[in-house]
Amino acid sequence: MSKEAQAMLAPVAQTSGVKGLRTNGKQWHQTKTAFRPRANQTSYAKRTEERKAHAATKAKEKDMKEEKEAARQRRIEVIRTKRAAKGERERYQKMEEKMHKKRVDRLKRREKRNKMLKS
Repeated sequence: MSKEAQAMLAPVAQTSGVKGLRTNGKQWHQTKTAFRPRANQTSYAKRTEERKAHAATKAKEKDMKEEKEAARQRRIEVIRTKRAAKGERERYQKMEEKMHKKRVDRLKRREKRNKMLKS
């Protein structure tokens, strides 16, 4: 029995970490641990390294955004120049039609004058 009893008591003693009954009687709650606010703090060197890495990623993001915006502005500028060229072409075409019309009118008047002179 001594070997069997020791074998039975050994696991029970290891697994039970009970320090005693709670005074308020709420044994189902977790036991509280000491409040240690400095437990999760990082060292100054580690924080500075993290800040450097964060600053580097921010700079990279800023460069990428600037490149993207520059490409967008280039596309917009190309569209603007194409529209301006199209407007110029239309304006010249209208002016050409108007000039042609003026020329045709002038020739008609000249023909009328010549007809009148000849008759």
